[in-house]
Amino acid sequence: MRLILLGPPGAGKGTQAQYLVAKYGLVQLSTGDMLRAAVKADTPLGRQVGEIMARGALCPDDIVVSIVEQRIEQPDARKGFVLDGFPRTEPQAEALDRMLAKHGIKLDAVVELKVDEAALARRIENRIAEMTVRGEALRPDDNRDVLHHRLAAYRAQTEPLIAYYRRHGTLRTVDGMAPISEVAGQIERAVSKSATAAPPAQAKPKQPVKVSLIGKKSKPRHKASPKSARAARKHLAAKPGRKAQPKAKTRVQKRVRRRNPRP
Repeated sequence: MRLILLGPPGAGKGTQAQYLVAKYGLVQLSTGDMLRAAVKADTPLGRQVGEIMARGALCPDDIVVSIVEQRIEQPDARKGFVLDGFPRTEPQAEALDRMLAKHGIKLDAVVELKVDEAALARRIENRIAEMTVRGEALRPDDNRDVLHHRLAAYRAQTEPLIAYYRRHGTLRTVDGMAPISEVAGQIERAVSKSATAAPPAQAKPKQPVKVSLIGKKSKPRHKASPKSARAARKHLAAKPGRKAQPKAKTRVQKRVRRRNPRP
C-alpha cells in the first residue's frame, strides 16, 4: 500500500499516518520529520532548513525530493509507505511521479483530509496553549502568525495538487474534521475502493487453431459400381458420332471360341 495524505497544517495527517503504519506495517515518510532530523543534526543543510522552517516557508524542491528519494530506496519502504507532507507543490508531484516510475512504484491513492480552516486555526491554537501549560517545547512553526502564514502557503501552493491528482484519477476525499477513528475508517474505505476500481485484466483473444494437412492421407475416392459403369457406356453410345465401346469378353466366352473357332 502506497499512499499520499494531503491537507493543510493541523489536519491530522501525522496522526492518520501513524494509524496506518501501526495497522498495516507501512513506513511513514514525513518530510517534516526528516527535515527536523536534519535541523537537529546541525548540519549546514540542517541550519539552512531550520531558518526556512522558522519563517514558515517551504523548503526548495531539490532538497525535499532528494531526501524523499533516499528514504524510498531503503529496504523497509519497499513493503509500502504513506507520504505525509510531501508533495507540497505540483512540480514536486511531477518529480515524485518520475521518481516512482524510475523505481517501478505506483501510488494506490491520494487521500485529501478536507477541513474547515477557521476550526483548524482554533484547534492549532488550543494545541499550542495545552503544550505551553504542560511545559512542552514548541516547534519553531508552532505559533499563531506562522500558522496563518502556512495556511496561506497551503492554499497558494499545495491546494492545486487536489486538482492535479483528481485528473490522474487517484484522489479520494474524506472528512478531516470527524473524530480520529472515523477519519481512519474513511481512509480505509477510500483505499479499498481504489483497489476494487482497478480495471480487470482483459483476457487475450483466442487464436484460431490452424490444422495442417501435411502428412495427412487423403480419403480414397469411391469406385464406380458396375451398374453406374454400364449406364455411362450407354450414355456415351447414345451421343451422335460416338461408337459404343464393345463389351469386354469374359473368360468363358474366350474358352468357347477357342474350342469352336469360326469357319
